Order: sequence, then C-alpha cells, then structure tokens
Amino acid sequence: MGYVILAVYLLGINLVSFFLMGIDKSKARRQKWRIPEKTLFTFALLGGSIGAILGMRIFHHKTRHWYFVWGMPCILLAQLALAGVLYQYIVSPVA
Repeated sequence: MGYVILAVYLLGINLVSFFLMGIDKSKARRQKWRIPEKTLFTFALLGGSIGAILGMRIFHHKTRHWYFVWGMPCILLAQLALAGVLYQYIVSPVA
C-alpha cells in the first residue's frame, strides 16, 4: 500500500513539474507573468526532478541557464542516492 502511495505521489509531482516547465515556456513566449525559478526548483526538490528535466528538454526551456542545466541533474542524482540509502536501510535492512 505504501509503495502505491509513493508511486502515485512521484507520478503526480513529476507531471506537475513537467507542466510547470511547459506553462512557463508558454508565458515566456507571450511575455506574460512567469513562474518563479524558485517554484520550479521547489517542485524538483519535492521529487519532480525527472519531470523538470524532461520539461526542460521537450520545451527547450531554461537550457541556457547553467543552474538549471547542472542543478536539475544534481537534484536527481541526490534523490537517487537518497532512495538507494533508504532502500538499503529501511526496505532491506542488514540483519
């Protein structure tokens, strides 16, 4: 049951991150109010880094900003490392 909740959460947060990138790109093209960069990074930090990276690639958005180009993959790597540690010590603890 817990895995299902986690999977639904991660799917949702990644979809939101992906669409935030697309919405922000659309607003940038129309010179409208933009989504703050802090918000984009917050959603990535909350588990949506894959969606943010895909959004960057598909919408060609924020690809000239070094802190996005390097920051989003770093967040993803940190999240994968944390998931590995949690898996090792919580899901399959050493007896």
